[in-house]
Amino acid sequence: MKHVLGGALTLVLSTAATAETFKADVWADNWFALYAKGAKVGEDRISIATERSFNAESFTFQAERPFTLAIIAKDFKENDTGLEYIGTRKQQMGDGGLILQIKNTAGDIVAVSNSDWRCKVIHNAPSSKACAKERNPRVGQGACGFEASSPPRGWTANYFDDSDWPNATEYQKRDVRPKGGYTKISWDRAAEFIWGPDLETNNTMLCRLKVY
Repeated sequence: MKHVLGGALTLVLSTAATAETFKADVWADNWFALYAKGAKVGEDRISIATERSFNAESFTFQAERPFTLAIIAKDFKENDTGLEYIGTRKQQMGDGGLILQIKNTAGDIVAVSNSDWRCKVIHNAPSSKACAKERNPRVGQGACGFEASSPPRGWTANYFDDSDWPNATEYQKRDVRPKGGYTKISWDRAAEFIWGPDLETNNTMLCRLKVY
């Protein structure tokens, strides 16, 4: 913007941030909610209470750079033992997994899931994988212990300090064995499956990434 003041030409630069439109593709086993700069911008439409909710979600959102992406991802579990199909021949620990990509309106990749993300496990169960063999698994007893905590206050916000969170663990497609809507998305080669250090016992994850 140019202004003429007293015969002199003055150049005024606008510093106002401009919101951009982004497209997100997310596949999670089994459920997720995604935030940008502290605001929820997308969520799995199938409830975490649905045992086999294997689907992908694609949606758009607006944000001003720089901003932080934050995602909570949950694997299905019947209770705090971390097990599924309890009391049947299929009784077992579930296994999680998450992959996502963010593109701008030109179709360029802005962010992908990989080990650059910082992730904190807030629900881990069972404490011993022997729990899956128990005939009558009881929450919090013996091998079926668990660790759980609430999400830290402000964890989705730009200002939140995640420097003490470990980096996400990357997994191969054969480890996660994605089902459902995964094949409906054309995934960028840089997008990796991520989770905590244990696909089976890490049941709820909080992950964050700064986008510039």
